[in-house]
Amino acid sequence: MFTSLFTSLSGLAFMASIATAQCSDSTASADVQGPTIVEVAVGNKDFSTLVTALKASGLDSTLSGHGPFTVFAPTNGAFNKLPKGTIAKLLLPESKKTLQSILVHHVVPGNLPAAKVGTASGAVAVGGQWLDFKVKGKEVFIDGALVSVADIQCRNGVIHVIDTVMLPAESNLVQVASKAGSFETLLAAASAAGLAETLQSSGPFTVFAPNDSAFAALGNETIQHLLLPENRDALANVLKHHIAQGRLYSPDAIAAGSIKTLAGTTLPITIRDGKAMVGNAHLVATDVDANNGVIHVIDTVLNPSVKVSAAQN
Repeated sequence: MFTSLFTSLSGLAFMASIATAQCSDSTASADVQGPTIVEVAVGNKDFSTLVTALKASGLDSTLSGHGPFTVFAPTNGAFNKLPKGTIAKLLLPESKKTLQSILVHHVVPGNLPAAKVGTASGAVAVGGQWLDFKVKGKEVFIDGALVSVADIQCRNGVIHVIDTVMLPAESNLVQVASKAGSFETLLAAASAAGLAETLQSSGPFTVFAPNDSAFAALGNETIQHLLLPENRDALANVLKHHIAQGRLYSPDAIAAGSIKTLAGTTLPITIRDGKAMVGNAHLVATDVDANNGVIHVIDTVLNPSVKVSAAQN
């Protein structure tokens, strides 16, 4: 999903009307007595499908461990929203890895009570992908899933109940960019530079992706010149200046202040006049997940030879 870098949920907590079901004190931690996350789930008939999935995936033992964990727990009704036959297929032994990847997308390391979720833009799930937190009026959503019950405190973490199963991104970076429909020039350039295959590999990579408008600003003559076979190495260098190893989501990017690229250059990540910048490019959208990385959309093609001050205003 396309998320504004500075989407703010501050000042909004989970609504008072949400039922708060506690199995121990609200300050619960791994040292507090009481049932574990799995024990709470086993004791609630609305989580019977989730419990079956945890056992089939082998993650029930993990979520019975020390933790702490934050679990966004889909109800039986949430699982029933999946296409017919999906649950049965996921529970097959040969689907174990797929099932695991879905379940760990619902778990965040640490204890995130409602108050923290309500003031954050999101968090990275155990599976490595981004979960987007949004507050709309008095409703709270996690990657589009509505939170119906918050702050079920357990000995090794906290449960927030959701109404939809959240599915991690399955497409790679090239496929995600292609589906977006606004990166045709970037994709053509990646292919011409021999980088398309790299961006479809396991990665993970962080890509600061210029959209078609960013490339159009260079002029057609410049674009055609870069796409010539004899300019393949120069084009590859320009594109590598937009790519970094690993996943770097927007909050960590701002905190880091810079990132080392595949070209060996360093991109400053700054705030100027209240706007997020990467080099001299504005961040248009952030935290677009792929199964092998994350895309942040920018409005300018970055020149690896241009030095930009990292000072923040």
